[in-house]
Amino acid sequence: MTGAAPTAPATDTRNTGPGRLLIAVYAVFAISATARAGYQILTKFSEAPLAYLLSAFAAAVYVVATVSLAKPGRTAFKVSVAAVLVELVGVLVVGALSVFDSVNFPHETVWSLFGRGYGFIPLLLPVLGLIWLYRRRPAPRQH
Repeated sequence: MTGAAPTAPATDTRNTGPGRLLIAVYAVFAISATARAGYQILTKFSEAPLAYLLSAFAAAVYVVATVSLAKPGRTAFKVSVAAVLVELVGVLVVGALSVFDSVNFPHETVWSLFGRGYGFIPLLLPVLGLIWLYRRRPAPRQH
């Protein structure tokens, strides 16, 4: 025995266990939303500029969420919470607008109709993300 105290498992890491699956899903959405937005903006931007810019914004949010969820530390945790909250608000706002203001959303985005085109995963993902972040939040700092 060395006398060293056993180290407690790091509770502020978000990239272990189910967090790996969450990060993988975010990565898939980051890649697919970026590809979709890029294609839409390059080929038919004039048909639905608002919708396509929102697709690009959603892609950026997914990229930030993916990277911040994969990194340990307090700053990355805070960025993750902010990104996932922005995602949730975006899904709810764009989802509602696409239902009630279909004139400005003639073409679907990732978040249109609450993510219907993606099996409603965009609506479920931030909820799961926030639950995971809550369960894996950093321990309070000791002064």
